[in-house]
Amino acid sequence: MSGTNLSETALRELRATMSGRAVLPGEDGYDEARTLFNAMIDRRPAVIARCATPDDVAAALRFGRESELPIAVRAGGHSVAGASLCDDGLVIDVRGLDEISVDADARVARVGAGCSWAPVDAATQAHGLATTGGRVSTTGVAGLTLGGGSGWLERKHGLTCDNLVAVELVTADGERVRASESEHPELFWALHGGGGNFGVATAFEFALHPLGPEVYVLLVFHRADRGREALALFRDFMAGAPDEVGTAFVYLTGPEEEPIPAELQGEPLIAMAGIYAGPVAEGEEVLAPLREFGPPEVNASGPMPYAEFQCALDDPPGYRNYWTAEYLDDVSKGALDVIAEQSALTPPGGSQAFFVPWGGALARVAAEATPLRGRDATWVVHPFALWEDPGEDEAHMAWGRGFREALGPYATGGVYLNFVGDEGEDRVRAAFGPESYARLAAIKAQYDPDNVFRLNQNIRPLART
Repeated sequence: MSGTNLSETALRELRATMSGRAVLPGEDGYDEARTLFNAMIDRRPAVIARCATPDDVAAALRFGRESELPIAVRAGGHSVAGASLCDDGLVIDVRGLDEISVDADARVARVGAGCSWAPVDAATQAHGLATTGGRVSTTGVAGLTLGGGSGWLERKHGLTCDNLVAVELVTADGERVRASESEHPELFWALHGGGGNFGVATAFEFALHPLGPEVYVLLVFHRADRGREALALFRDFMAGAPDEVGTAFVYLTGPEEEPIPAELQGEPLIAMAGIYAGPVAEGEEVLAPLREFGPPEVNASGPMPYAEFQCALDDPPGYRNYWTAEYLDDVSKGALDVIAEQSALTPPGGSQAFFVPWGGALARVAAEATPLRGRDATWVVHPFALWEDPGEDEAHMAWGRGFREALGPYATGGVYLNFVGDEGEDRVRAAFGPESYARLAAIKAQYDPDNVFRLNQNIRPLART
């Protein structure tokens, strides 16, 4: 047990109490339960509690605290920093809490915390409804939402957390609570981007909006030597784009799959991708300047089911990952020159330099309405490295760090934490700013004074006086 001494009595009691299953090293399912999206993370928990109900979560928490184990919480397992796993501790795995119900009349979905976005999009789209989800369908609902939630619909409908109606969670002392505007309102505020610091989420309720089932999709590819010219066009277009336009600009290596032709596979490319969250014909017209630039080497634009597009850009699991990000207000010539220069250094393979224009609905949320600082950023710049060979770790991470450092003169100092790994406490504070961080620390002291939930982008509880 890697030096961890577990009480057999306590373990038997946990197993007798749980509807789900407590898994130990060497048992069936252990290795699957500790496998995360980022292949760099290889940790061996003492116990993995595969929870099937909120009561299982409470029982696991009680066991972990009484056994004095470090506690990690796993939902989708996409935490690049590996916050979903710990060595010699307890992992509370909520993937079994995966029920989804949609009230189409009220336009509200109730989603279990163990869900990923693909089944949520499918369930809501059956009613012609959607909420802002991630750009990768395998991302966990819990981690994305609690970290803020950036997605294709954010300029039209705000971040995922802006669409929260309520969150059900189990607090550090085992209490089951429902947080909403009228119930535990301070806690509800903290859950709009404050991460997994305040409890184990077991379910979410989201506001839904009419969409689809078909939307107009922009997806064009050019050779990377057109990148600087295309960046300027993209910047100018998005500066005046309506809220319905949600796009990204990407430097990448041509994947070995359709719609990329054989002669472009493995070649440095740029892509402009996104959707129009409105009538298909209107989207085709509005997105014409981006679609027709070039002309593109590949034009895969056109009507597509929204739920299908949500799965179209999924990153394959099994890669080693290093992510970082910066907010930019300044996307002048100098900034675009730096972006183009650094993007040209993108390592071949799965790595990408990914740029998201913000604005629209997400920028109109009042600064004090959520903890998140930096909603007024013009762009989010997100270099992320994906590779397979452990011998190449330093080279790929150096590219990401170098990209971020080069952006320094143009960066706001804020950061969207879902786009970074473990970059230290200063970066966590930068995501919120001094006032919001202090408020979060006070809420943390109320709901988790012992900092049980600390294996994350941690907010330390305000010290007692």
